[in-house]
Amino acid sequence: MRASGNPPQTKPLINPAMQVLRCITCHARYPLGDMPEGCPACAAAGHPSSLEAVYDAQVLDFAPKSGSYTWGHWQPYLDGVSLGEGATPCIPVPALAALADVASVWIKNEGANPTGSHKDRMSAQAVSRALDMGAREVVLASSGNAAVSAAAYCAAAGLDCEVATYQALPAVFDAALRHYGARRVVCDSGHARWAHVRRRVREEGAFALTNYSVPAVGSPVFGVEGYRAVALEWVAQGCRPDHVIVPTARGDLLWGIYSALRDLVALGHLPKLPRLWAVEPFPRLSRVLAGASQQADFAGTTLQFSTAGSTVTAQQVFAVRRSGGGAVVVDDAAARDGTGHLAAAGFWVELCAGAGLAAAQRLRADGRIDRTEAVMLMLTARGDRDPGQA
Repeated sequence: MRASGNPPQTKPLINPAMQVLRCITCHARYPLGDMPEGCPACAAAGHPSSLEAVYDAQVLDFAPKSGSYTWGHWQPYLDGVSLGEGATPCIPVPALAALADVASVWIKNEGANPTGSHKDRMSAQAVSRALDMGAREVVLASSGNAAVSAAAYCAAAGLDCEVATYQALPAVFDAALRHYGARRVVCDSGHARWAHVRRRVREEGAFALTNYSVPAVGSPVFGVEGYRAVALEWVAQGCRPDHVIVPTARGDLLWGIYSALRDLVALGHLPKLPRLWAVEPFPRLSRVLAGASQQADFAGTTLQFSTAGSTVTAQQVFAVRRSGGGAVVVDDAAARDGTGHLAAAGFWVELCAGAGLAAAQRLRADGRIDRTEAVMLMLTARGDRDPGQA
């Protein structure tokens, strides 16, 4: 029986402008298909890499389209499973600009999505893909926000959903999974979660929504492409930041933003590529950028549970290097100060989103952001269910 008890939706509408999949590292091209482990050539060479979709540039008009997927022509699906995600607020906040000592600070408030986080953008596209491929159940590994989002979208689509989580999953997330009818599998570690998902996909044919490879790649391409709409929205809303600050674990959101901005610049819709900064709670990407192996495991402890992973992916490295940005380490104390300032401005966000403001202040203090520049903060999720905010 399906978790939601609802009949499946009508078949999602795939974007005919999507031509092939392309490796973001070696640029090998592959026919459109589900390749959750990324580029086979790079995996065989010992440095796994994510894939991206390639679209017919002539179809990528910079204008929203009608339908539930406003920017569907820039994504794998023109229409599909939706709970009303996207079109989140993008506004300037002068009080935060004064705190960061910059010309302007804009916020993109992803907590306004249906389940309270940016993950809804990935779920809409990924669950549409699962439905399109005739999947009966999806499986993923998640510490919280992605689990709730996937469970909600699977319920709407009439698909079974299984989530590999930690024992210490916050009670509010556990309750959400139960209400949505998802099945929870408790694992002892991050690698154990991935091993469970890998077995379910390889041996039992479940449809993967998240990474399960070791060394890690990003989440499957059809979901990550959903994040492109974040940047498309703020550019359409008139914002032209010089710097974009993104709380980052394995870089799905970071890459989606980068790929859309890159395409906007290439098509002449944006004059320059903003510098992208990945915010992390302990050194991972920053160590790779300094010369450490991308395939290493970077253990650390943090209350910023949404960005608490121990791995680095190629998509993180490329997004910051190709944009001229980098990585910023923000510990829990500084992140808590950031959430306090955001709350004083009216935004109650998860702890890692507060780290974004602290990162902006640090980048301004060391001269990597100029006083005359504009900054975009990605507020990835609301703070009312973040255990780090208890």
